[in-house]
Parts: sequence; structure tokens; C-alpha cells
Amino acid sequence: MEPDPVDRLLLDELVDLPDGRIAVVDDDTGALAGALRDLAGERVVAHSTSLLAERRVAATGVATVPDLAGALTGAALVVLRLPASLDALDEVARTAALLGTPDVRIVAGARVKHMTPSMNDVLGASFEQVRASLGRQKSRVLHAADPRPVEQVWPRLRHHDDLDLTVHAHGAAFAGTRIDAGTRLLLGQLDRLADTDGTVVDLGCGTGVLAAVLARRFVDVVAIDVSAAAVASARLTTAGRVDVRRGDGLSELADASVGTIVSNPPFHVGTAKDSTPTLRMIADARRVLVPGGELVLVYNSHLPYLPRLREVGPTEILARDRSYLVTRTVRA
Repeated sequence: MEPDPVDRLLLDELVDLPDGRIAVVDDDTGALAGALRDLAGERVVAHSTSLLAERRVAATGVATVPDLAGALTGAALVVLRLPASLDALDEVARTAALLGTPDVRIVAGARVKHMTPSMNDVLGASFEQVRASLGRQKSRVLHAADPRPVEQVWPRLRHHDDLDLTVHAHGAAFAGTRIDAGTRLLLGQLDRLADTDGTVVDLGCGTGVLAAVLARRFVDVVAIDVSAAAVASARLTTAGRVDVRRGDGLSELADASVGTIVSNPPFHVGTAKDSTPTLRMIADARRVLVPGGELVLVYNSHLPYLPRLREVGPTEILARDRSYLVTRTVRA
């Protein structure tokens, strides 16, 4: 994979590479990490929130670190593809300021259309100096240097009295410590799940809200997410009562091994709308569900999932509101 305009601008802005560790964060393709490895050798490590991105980076020969803190410990330079989430950016900045070298600096880039002035403010909370590069090919880079003595506020937590549940969230976890509207609609339907002695899977578990509630009724609950931040959050939220795994959809589950799948699947990959992972999951559900097993989803009502669900088996709408549908599909 060749570097894109953001990667090329980042590389051009790195005029003085330090002698110490260089951490690359959220390189989606591996092109940036691979190019830096050619310049700095084994001093380069990488952390990717997405498991799929992590695998692409690892294919370049760059050492990958599954947790953000581990990647940034001792880092003299953090090279970052700016995340869409300000919370995710704040966690990277605070972690770098706390665990990096005393002179650690951040060089972060993105397409201009995905950048906001608030990103400067977030970096400025952890670093004394923040400046922007000149734009090029609709891309721009932010430089942050001189770390402040900051407090680590991640992961955050919030107790929801109505669920008697404390939700923990790292910065890059979807919805943070709140419970989004789709998840709330799905929570109201969990008592309609059929009894099963088999495995119950919360796919795309996020912070683990659904998995934690499911574990109150079912013995064998597995929570899966492609995001390292989500998995770390869900492990805290479920407090050891759930088998939380980082994985790519249902791909690592055996045929006819699951009694029920529950999911509030994403329809974005990064900043782009993309239903492909969910459509792939729906197709794979037929393989992993036992005959008569249930697939219960919540999703935006405009998304084209119903025809695909009916290929798996009979499908009914359990609930709907102005934005979302909850459907149940029984494996034929």
C-alpha cells in the first residue's frame, strides 16, 4: 500500500526523527508505519484501535502493541492519524504526556475536511505548544510539543441507575459512558430472547452494556469487538463475568456453535459510512447459529438489512422508533 496524501505530509513534516521509540497510532493501511520503519528501523512500533488495521500494519514488519499505553510508554515521538473522536485524541495526548519521554512530541495528520479547531484545544490540554502545518492536497498536520503535567482521566466511568450498571469507556470506544438510543431500544427487547443453554454472543460489543445485562440471565456470554478500546472498556464494564474477545466479526467461531447473537452493529468504518462488515456478519450468522438460533439486531431503519436477514431465516420486527428497528431472525 502506497502512502496517501496525509501519510506523505506527515512524513515530510518529520524532519528530525528522535533516537528513541517512535509510536505510530491508528495507521489504517500500514503504509505510514512501513515508511517510518524504513527510516528508523526497529525503533518504530504501532498501535491500532482496529484489529484489521493492526494486521495490515503487522504485515509490513512493524511490531504492533495491542494496548495504547504499552505503545506510548517511553515514546519520544507519536505519529498519529487523527481520529474522528475528540475523546480518542484526548486519551492519546494524555497518555503520551504521561508515559512518553520528557520531550515527547506528537505529529498528527488528517484530511482537512475531517479536522476541527477543537482538535487543537484537545492537544493543548496536554501540551504547551500546538501548531498547524501548511495545508497540502487537502491535508494538514498538527504538531504538539512540551508535555504538561496532566492527569489521566481514561478510562472514564458512569453509573446508570436504571440498569444498575457502571459503564467504563476508553476514549475511542463508541458512545463513551453513555448508552446510545439504539442500544436502549435493544435492551428493552432482551427479555424476549428465547432460553438457550448455548453460547450467547454480543457482537460489536462496544463498552459491554448488552453483554453485562445478558450475563445476568445467560451462563455463557461472549462479547466480541474489532476495537482494542472497546474490548478494554467491555472487560471493565462486565467485571469478569463475560468472555470478552477482540475479533473480526464471527470469523473465529465454529459452525453451529452459538444459540443467540445480539448486536448493535456499526455502519461506519472510520469517518466513512460502510455497511459491509454488518452484511458480512449477517451472512456468517447462518453458519455459526444452531438451527433455531436467534439473531437479534438493532439498526437504523434506512439500512438495507431486512432482505439479507430473511436469507438467514424468518425475520420479525420486535420494536421500532423514529430512527431504529429491532429485528429477530430465526436460523432456518
